Amino acid sequence: MQLMINVPEMRALRPAVLSLALALAGPVAGWAQSLFSPAYLVDADAVTYYELEQRIQFMKVLRLPGNPEEVAPRDLIDDRLKQVVLADVGIDPSTEAVEEAMDGFAQRANMTRQEFIKALAQEGIDEETLRDYVKINIGWRDFIAGQYLGQARPNDDEIDRALTQQGNGGLRVLLSEVIIPINPQNFDAAQAEAERIAQIRSYDAFSAAAAQFSATESRANGGRLDWMSINNLPPALRPVILGLSPGEVTSPLAIPNAIALFQMRDIAETTPPTPRYSEIEYAILYVAGGRSPESLEYVTRLRNNTDTCDDLYGAGFGLPREALFRESLPPSQIPRDVSIELAKLDEGEVSSALTTRDGRLMFIMMCARSPVESDEEAREQVALALTQERLNSFSDNLIAQLRADAHIVKK
Repeated sequence: MQLMINVPEMRALRPAVLSLALALAGPVAGWAQSLFSPAYLVDADAVTYYELEQRIQFMKVLRLPGNPEEVAPRDLIDDRLKQVVLADVGIDPSTEAVEEAMDGFAQRANMTRQEFIKALAQEGIDEETLRDYVKINIGWRDFIAGQYLGQARPNDDEIDRALTQQGNGGLRVLLSEVIIPINPQNFDAAQAEAERIAQIRSYDAFSAAAAQFSATESRANGGRLDWMSINNLPPALRPVILGLSPGEVTSPLAIPNAIALFQMRDIAETTPPTPRYSEIEYAILYVAGGRSPESLEYVTRLRNNTDTCDDLYGAGFGLPREALFRESLPPSQIPRDVSIELAKLDEGEVSSALTTRDGRLMFIMMCARSPVESDEEAREQVALALTQERLNSFSDNLIAQLRADAHIVKK
């Protein structure tokens, strides 16, 4: 339950009682009144300074996209508007649904839910901040689907056109990358540096930035990557990359423990078309010690003595069970940082560029990619993508309308 002061009730308190409370509490009461007083009024509801500080810190720790100081107030105001709508239609996500979604957050950080909650607490973030964030998003997703799913589903002609627009040839891209590692201590400086790099249009200047700031192995080559199929990239990243002209750089992209930027160097069409993938199988061996000389030496030996994902079972023998992860997942369900590394790899190749929040080095191996095998499967993927795109559009339009109709005051 979020702490919130009811302003009308506060004004109704008798002056003597309020004076006594202030006298007893001293300066602490003044601090609490300020922290839990409204930062914004959204019609009859308040967004407190406490909630605002929690959301800003939450965004920083989870590396959510955008400038937390700008995005957090907007999102909290939108949450208030959504809550009114959800209350009107009687949508209240169950505890089980909320905790399942919290489990998903934790799994992306390679933690259990309780470990994740404890890690957030160490950063000054309450469990209720995570719970509220998850609950409003689940409720709003269910509401939008219930209201608009029928309108959002494409018909056969629309699916046919989308498949045709993908072209008879495939696309491959030539990119450079800068991956800046971040932590609570360097977040502001890293974000400022990333914003500067995003303005670069020179190939040489971008390569210099990669050599200076990037944490991945490509820094030795000025961040330059080899040609890769656009379908190797994470689904959410593909339209961002395809929107670039040669020389242009993406906005800073939030990934776990880092900020990523990509520069387009070239784009080319290939024939026959590059395959679309239904699932990607990969393995991760978590190596204690981070990027210490001993761990890097171990990883080098491991790289030289493993050719397939099956070889990692021998390497992981005697380690805790959770030290080795192997899974086949649809591309959209793979964490973005891992997906970006997998995009660079062929079967049997490895990456050791990433580390976890708790400092373990991630030895990532590409096991196999499973192409979409049938026209029906391809149509289903296109239909799902079109549906989600339209649901997002309905949501954005409705929130814009709710904002326009609301009385929003910054205190």
